[in-house]
Formats: sequence, structure tokens, C-alpha cells
Amino acid sequence: MQDLKSWADLCHAGMLAAAVLVLLMCIPVAVSACTIFAITPDASSDGSVYLGHTNDGVGKDWRNIDDVVVTYIPPADHSPGDKRQVFFDPNSGSDAAGNKAENTSLILLGYIDQVPHTYGYFTGSYAMINDKNLMSAECTDYAKYNPNAETGKRMFYSSELSNVALERCTKAKEAVLLVGDLIDNYGYYGTGETLIFGDKEEVWVIEMCGNPEGSGGLWVTKKVPDKEIFVAGNQFRIRDVIPGSQDMFYSDNLFEVVKKAGWWSPSEGTPDWLKTVSYGEYSHPYYSLMRVWRLQDRLAPSLGLSPYVENSYTKDYPFSFRPDVKVNFSTAIDMFRDHYEGTEFDLTQGTAAGPFENPYRYLGPMDAHTDFQNESCMEIRAGAHVRSISAIFCSYSYVAQIRPNLPDEVSGLLWFGPAVAYETVYAPVYANSGNISESYSTGSRLKYNYDTAYWTFDLLTNWAMLKYNVMVGDIRNEQRSLEIGSYEMLKETDKKAIEYLNKGDTAGAKSVLTNFTVERGNEIIHDWKKLTATLIVKYSNGLVTDPVTEAVTEGGYPDWWYNETGYQYGPRVYQLDELRETPGLNYTGECVWVLKDSSFEEILEQI
Repeated sequence: MQDLKSWADLCHAGMLAAAVLVLLMCIPVAVSACTIFAITPDASSDGSVYLGHTNDGVGKDWRNIDDVVVTYIPPADHSPGDKRQVFFDPNSGSDAAGNKAENTSLILLGYIDQVPHTYGYFTGSYAMINDKNLMSAECTDYAKYNPNAETGKRMFYSSELSNVALERCTKAKEAVLLVGDLIDNYGYYGTGETLIFGDKEEVWVIEMCGNPEGSGGLWVTKKVPDKEIFVAGNQFRIRDVIPGSQDMFYSDNLFEVVKKAGWWSPSEGTPDWLKTVSYGEYSHPYYSLMRVWRLQDRLAPSLGLSPYVENSYTKDYPFSFRPDVKVNFSTAIDMFRDHYEGTEFDLTQGTAAGPFENPYRYLGPMDAHTDFQNESCMEIRAGAHVRSISAIFCSYSYVAQIRPNLPDEVSGLLWFGPAVAYETVYAPVYANSGNISESYSTGSRLKYNYDTAYWTFDLLTNWAMLKYNVMVGDIRNEQRSLEIGSYEMLKETDKKAIEYLNKGDTAGAKSVLTNFTVERGNEIIHDWKKLTATLIVKYSNGLVTDPVTEAVTEGGYPDWWYNETGYQYGPRVYQLDELRETPGLNYTGECVWVLKDSSFEEILEQI
């Protein structure tokens, strides 16, 4: 026992020292806890390339606005000598110069040379898709070293890296190499990060972290093989760094830095990127890996993957995989709509889900997005909820798509969904539309506004949590109707735009795409408000009111809930003391008649 106590004291001292070091390096903020995926052309049923991202962070981002809205950055021409500003991202887990808690202005970290022309693109906390059909998605990772931003020295975090890439690139490989070059030349700050880029032909992954031996950063990039799918959820996914590979590149200083930092020795063989620069998962065990397992197992059950692993560094889940069945549009759009239904981790089941199978859990102190392990020790927290793919704290999610056999001006789409993924509706946004419904481009989590897309959807998700298993059916029906409707409308819009293109009228084509994007977004918001109004009336006060027949049903609770909550010990007899002292009385849902003058013992025989 004394040995165990000494070991615990040693670990505690080590963690305390590590905590002090972290505080010296950066003041912690809310970490963006995202899930991402990429589907290559030959892994989809029609040759589409898909990238998906859930933005599960909270707070302001590099735009100095709440991360619940979409911003369109138009294309632009620039003069020789022009500079591009690079702004600090308060969601980076880094503390920049100045007090960002009080200073609400944008914090400028420096400038880079501008290029003659930049492409138009849609962005949020991170870049999404540009008008050349280059897509991007991001997730935050746990790295050993998370340096501060430094003006003119450590200028880039993944958010601005993704923006610059979409401003300047048309191909995925070009994008990851540009990101690596920017890190090398202008430095990197903040948490570890994964960015994925996809074009109509291929997908590349680039992962990055701070450099403990200088102002630059460390990075490695790897191509996702065609016919395969990549998924990640807040943990580095690239493993062995192989020199000379045509499908992998990395920072020139990588081997030198990790050797000098004591993170790797040549005697260990090929460096394992994850193990070298990271301790694996953050928050708690399975926080990341369960999401990776779930998506891989859903799409490729033939792999026979187990949800259980030995530790954070497991290699049980491949970097990428082939799906058992090629992914179609409906499967891709539903990738983030998951609470582990049908598995032993099903969040809709059990006492914590309540009587109405609510899959969402409020975050408590043990669910904090903070580090729980270091070089030698692991903190065993008092408990934790399973981290679902569709998370209640999601600000938005999207699935970007490049469709084959269409002109470039028409083929790129952003399917954008505000608030929680499971209950959102993904609205179609043409990459070349140049605009979006105002409801999607305005709003804040700090001020309720029913006219904004975020609050339109977040309100109904929160209302549904009162009686989730009943209301979710109504929600899913309307969701499917709207998304299928959008899919069908796209075909007609494609044809109209192509007619203009065939006549050489690119402006006319762009007008068609823009009008559809804005109008369809407005229609979805309008219909969702109608559904919300209907469900508020239909399920108000714990009743079910049919708005057509006006019939009212008192549904009550499921039998197991009555039993668990002591319903059977409530005031159904006058001998309440005796009833409450009766052990093992189970709720049966059956009613009996007895004589009024029956003794309690006689009543007990009946019940």
C-alpha cells in the first residue's frame, strides 16, 4: 500500500509540474473537439469526393465572432507588394500578446506576401470549400508541446492555414505542401491539429504541432489511398514516418527536432508520428478512439474491429480503410448522426438517458477537454460519459462534396448544418454561389435570435430533449423530406446553370447557383420554424396533442422508469408507511380491485 501511495504521490508531483509547465506555455481555453472524415472518389457510389467536419468548439474564433456562422470571402485581385494579414485564433489553446478576455478586437500576428489572385471560399472556424472545388476539414489533437503565438515569429494556427490554402490552391496536394511551407517559414502555435484537403481526384491529410526547439512547427502529410476512407476525432492518425515515400512528406527538421527533444531515437526505427509528438487521446480513454472505431465499424463491419484497445497508441484502427459497400449520398450525409445506437455504448439507452431515451449528456468537471496523461502517468478521473459523434455542444457541421461528370462551376457543394448534427438539416450551398442565406451568416450563441439558423435548430434540439424518443421521429421525417427535396432540386438547378455555361454566360450561371443557395436556405429555415411550432404545441406540458384531431394523450413513462423511480411506492393505498417499508415491490402496470376494509396484508397479496 505504501508503495502504491508513493507511486501516486510521484505521479501527482509529475502531473503538477506538467500542469505548471502548461500554464506557463498557454492559458487553456475551450478545445475544439471535432470529428472529421474524407471519402475518396472510388469509395463512393457515384465517384463523389466527400469531406465532413463537426465544429464542436465553443466561443470566438479567428474572425473574433462566435463560431456558429458561415462567412463568405470573395475572390480578389492584388497588386505587387500587397500583404495578407494573419490573425490570432483564441480557440487555438494559446495565449497571444494582450488580454484577449478584455480586448475584443482582432489580434494581428503579422503579414505574409499576397498573391496576384485569391479564390473565393466559405469559412467558419476553419475554411470549408473554395470556388475551385478544394475542400477542407479540421480536428484538434493532443500534442506534447503547445507554444504561445508570437507576433512575427509564431504566426500560424490551423484556422488561418486552412484559409490561406483555400485562397491560393486548387488541389489537395498543393494545399498540404503550402501549409507545410507556411509552418516552416512563419512558425506555428497552439494545439496539435489535423487538416484534411480534398479535390475531385484525391484527399491528403496533414498533421502539425509546435516545435519545442524553435519557432517553426513540425508537420507530416499523407495521401489517403483511392477507394479508401479516412476518419479522425481529436487524435493524430498518421503513424510511421517513412522517408522517400511518394505519398508522404514532412518537415525537413522533423527527425532532428524530435531527437533533440528526447522524443525519439534512431535506435527505435521509423518514428511513429502519434507516439513521438503526442501522448494520444485527451479528456479520457476512448474519447477519440471510440468515434474512429464507430465510423470504421459502421462502414466496414467486415474488418471485425473491437471497440476495446490496449492504450492510446493502438494500431488496431487503420489510417484509412475500404468500405464494405461504396458510400452513397444518404450515407455520407448521415455520417455524423450517431449516438452509438445498437451498440453496447448506445447513449439512447440506460438510466442516464432517462425515460425518453435522450442521447445527450451535460458536460461535468470529469468530462473536461483537458489532458489526462503525460510521459509517465495517467489520471484516473472519477467518471466520464462516452463522447458521441453527434455532440450537444456542436456549433455546426458540414459535408462538402465534389460531384463527378459536372462542370467545375457546378460540381462543388457545401452541405451545411447549424447546431447539433443529429437534428440539423444540411442545406445545399454551391461552392460557386458567392452568397448564402442571411440566417446562416449571422448570429451568436450569446444572444437568442430566432431568425438565425443556429438558434432555429438549437431550439428544437433542446425542446426535443424533453421527450426525445417521441419527437425525434417527427424531426427525422421532416429532415429527410427537406434533404431529399434539396437533392432533387439540385438536379434541376444544375441543368439551368449548365445551360447558361454552354452559352458562355458564366454570370448567368452564377446567378442561378446563388439564387438557389439563398432561397433554399431560407425555405429550410422557414419549414424548420413551422416544425418547431408544431412540436411545441404537440408535446407541451408532457402531453401529446394531435393538432389535426385535437386528441390529447397522457403517455406517461415507460414501465422500467416507473419501477426505477419508486412509482409503485406512491400514494395508491392509505397505508403509505407500510407500503414504503415493503422491499422488492416491482411495478407491473396491473391494477386490481379490493374490498375497502381489506387489511394491508390482504392488499399486498394482490399487488
